Amino acid sequence: MSSELNVPMGSPAPGVSEQAADGRGMDYRDWVRRSYLELVSSNHHSVQALSWRKLYLSRAKLKASSRTSALLSGFAMVAMVEVQLEMQYSYPPVLLIAFSVCTTVLVAVHLFALLISTCILPNVEAVSNIHNLNSVSESPHERMHHYIELAWGFSTALGILLFLTEVVLLCWIKFLPVDSGGVTKPATTVAPGVTKPTSVSSVVQNSGWKAALASTIIMVPVGVIFVVFTIHFYRSLVRHKTERHHQEIEALHKIKSELDGQERGLQAV
Repeated sequence: MSSELNVPMGSPAPGVSEQAADGRGMDYRDWVRRSYLELVSSNHHSVQALSWRKLYLSRAKLKASSRTSALLSGFAMVAMVEVQLEMQYSYPPVLLIAFSVCTTVLVAVHLFALLISTCILPNVEAVSNIHNLNSVSESPHERMHHYIELAWGFSTALGILLFLTEVVLLCWIKFLPVDSGGVTKPATTVAPGVTKPTSVSSVVQNSGWKAALASTIIMVPVGVIFVVFTIHFYRSLVRHKTERHHQEIEALHKIKSELDGQERGLQAV
């Protein structure tokens, strides 16, 4: 059938029906050939359009992840450097360790996402600026798809969740020493080497402790809403992609049915 496709595209339409038997058969055959070429051409362009859409989506994800990672990692570094610890206050060791670990992991995650974006984005940008439909195959976005999704997830889902945790820990470090109610060093001693015990009520009435607790109470629902929204958004996106794939499969099945019917018509002629 491929040898029959190399025919001029300017064949007459099938509307000319009052002709001789041979002429009518030739007109129908030319019309079937032209329809087949149009279907193949439209399918080819739809595949090219899908590839370009994936390329632009990958480029947008890389740009967003690079901007978000640079911004949040910079904020985390500034917070760690500019935080002023009260040297006369005895911080809980768990709080300091949690703040150090959270800040380090936050910066490492965002810098890893920034590294992936910086390495892949120039190659995608170079291809996207070429005005040629066939140049989309030169872009590495298909092969590097998993790395792009990893950078996107690190900079948005995991990175933002760690940043919310960083804010809570920073509030505890800043507000806990305020009006500490006698939990300072050096403290008033009853005897040499014996520190005056601090009552639980003085700690509970501490305004700094209340401020840190209020920030935690506010941030916990925000974190839960963020996790729920992330899961819902991911499921909605997967559902949308599934529906699109089903539509594409149905369109391909329809084209196949039309081509099979036209091939049977050619064989009958």
